[in-house]
Order: sequence, then C-alpha cells, then structure tokens
Amino acid sequence: MNKSELIDAMAASAGITKAAAKLALESFLESVEGTLKKGGRVSLVGFGSWSISKRAARDGRNPQTGKTIKIAAKNVVKFKAGAELDGAVNK
Repeated sequence: MNKSELIDAMAASAGITKAAAKLALESFLESVEGTLKKGGRVSLVGFGSWSISKRAARDGRNPQTGKTIKIAAKNVVKFKAGAELDGAVNK
C-alpha cells in the first residue's frame, strides 16, 4: 500500500473526504517526524512505537576495493510493533 492508497482507505473507513484524510495523514507524519527530530519517542498503545537510536561512527570496507572507509555517526529510526499489531499479523 502506498501513500495515495492509504489516503483512499482512510477516507473510506472514516467517511471523510480524501482531502481531509490526506491532511490528517500529513499532520500525523509531521508530528512523528518533529518528535523524533527532538529525540523523543512516539508510542501508540497496541500499534507500536517509534524511537531514535544513535549509531556510532565506525570503520567499514569498500566491497569492490577492500579499502577501509570511515562511516559517519548517525541517528537511526526504530519501530517496535505493539502486541495487538503483532497478534493481528501473526494469526
């Protein structure tokens, strides 16, 4: 499912216009992104939670040449599925 299909499904399920569903989805995504940028955590009980994990700088290897390269430190987004979502998917 891509973004436009999700918007269509949200509109049909909630009985709202596609424009309203698109606005709601974009607002949700902006809120999650903003919270994660600040180092926070977003948790939807039963669905799952998003958090940030810091990945340290490290040495890597170029597979073509075998030469050692430096890989910069970065923040990584993690998602952990909640019990209800996990149960629904694994029925």
